[in-house]
Amino acid sequence: MAEMNCDVVVVGAGNAALSAALAAREHGASVVVLERAPEAESGGNSRFSAGAIRTVYNGVDDLRKLIPELSEEEIAGTDFGTYAREQFYDDMGRITEHRSDPDLAGLLVERSLETLSWLRGKGVCFAPAYRRHAFKMGGRTRFWGGLAVEASGGGPGLVAAEHDAARRNGIPILYRTRALRLLQAERRVTGVQVRHGERSFDIAAKAVVLASGGFEANAEWRTRYLGPGWDLAKVRGTRFNTGDGLRMALEAGAMPWGNWSGCHAVAWDRNAPDFGDLAVGENFQKHSYPFGIIVNANGRRFLDEGADFRSYTYAKYGRAILEQPAQTAWQIFDGKVLHLLREEYRIPQVTKVRGDSIEELAQKLEGIDRQALVTEVATYNRAVRQDIPFNPTIRDGRRTEWLGVQKSNWANVLDTPPFEAFQVTCGITFTFGGLRIDTAGRVIDTDGEPIPGLFAAGELVGGIFYFNYPGGTGLLSGTVFGRIAGDSAGSAAAVSV
Repeated sequence: MAEMNCDVVVVGAGNAALSAALAAREHGASVVVLERAPEAESGGNSRFSAGAIRTVYNGVDDLRKLIPELSEEEIAGTDFGTYAREQFYDDMGRITEHRSDPDLAGLLVERSLETLSWLRGKGVCFAPAYRRHAFKMGGRTRFWGGLAVEASGGGPGLVAAEHDAARRNGIPILYRTRALRLLQAERRVTGVQVRHGERSFDIAAKAVVLASGGFEANAEWRTRYLGPGWDLAKVRGTRFNTGDGLRMALEAGAMPWGNWSGCHAVAWDRNAPDFGDLAVGENFQKHSYPFGIIVNANGRRFLDEGADFRSYTYAKYGRAILEQPAQTAWQIFDGKVLHLLREEYRIPQVTKVRGDSIEELAQKLEGIDRQALVTEVATYNRAVRQDIPFNPTIRDGRRTEWLGVQKSNWANVLDTPPFEAFQVTCGITFTFGGLRIDTAGRVIDTDGEPIPGLFAAGELVGGIFYFNYPGGTGLLSGTVFGRIAGDSAGSAAAVSV
């Protein structure tokens, strides 16, 4: 006999999980949240994020629905632009090479603003993403790349607000409680077997929502599904996302779905710890590369740093760095652009070298072909189209010519000291492969039928992201599909006998 009973069990305690729990509670369901981590490390990958959330908005009036605190002074001094439905659809199609499930992508786009407004109603506050997605040009602050909104306090602020909302709504969170397997009667999921300390016990439920993240913290699974070398990647976020939810669902007959060989992976400080550090958070990332060049240990460029706004390329460039010799690279900038570098380049833990010339800089870099680097920079400098104006708020077309690896935008000659170089490796954020769900958040089995009583949201949903990722859609996806899964689970519990 089960030691606990409730209407809905939610596995996980990050943004997707808490969105599901809050949505299920709206139906009057009793909800229990299971968190494998101790309370000090709770919140999943959401807590390690910068908090940027992509959403459709047609102007400042839409943004005011999320940020009613916007002052008239801020509005007068800021060009927020717009991010129309059509732009979001185009970005999802272009970035995923048109493989994203059209029904799920449609929900992501169409429900973005509405769902964030719902989350605001639960006590989550938002703010303009001034620090990361805007530059001051011509006396006004201008947003770029379709990202104008972030959770107040970043990922930690988002998770804290959602945990507070859970407590206000009478939703207990059981910390250090790991889900082991799904309980089933015939095909129907009837609860979860869990372990707390040395004790295992069953929790009976009318519905279960899996929202416990992907398998990015599981080195064996990374190598199995992503390929050789991925065991060497650093993990940006929580050490607890080892694929438990995926394993349980697959054992219960769920259909694996989506890009199981793909993931979100970025340029990450070479000497960062193996797993995320909550004291540093996302600041080990190094995302200002469009304003400089990136070279490998052979001293050669190997990708187009200016292919697009960084929010459309950063999630795939971690893979490119992992494929380089020694799984490392150096980002190099000159004095003209140092003021544009994000705050993450100024943390005490950064791996950084400075020189008054490229030759001096090269001599200070470890594990690199120094002469090849000097030659590479000279060749790159000759190829820059200096007749095209530099503008960091648009794809400015300031490019190189005739190089084997071109730079498409924001190309500047590296000629102004001081020169700074930052060593990076691959940091994996989350995996793209997961479970197949329908538009109600129900988990689909290998026969193409919903598994009664089982729902899913967040990173362990497959079919949304392929190859790459538009920045800010991870938290949005967790919120949108968490709310959908929770709403469906709450409804199912209400009619279950």
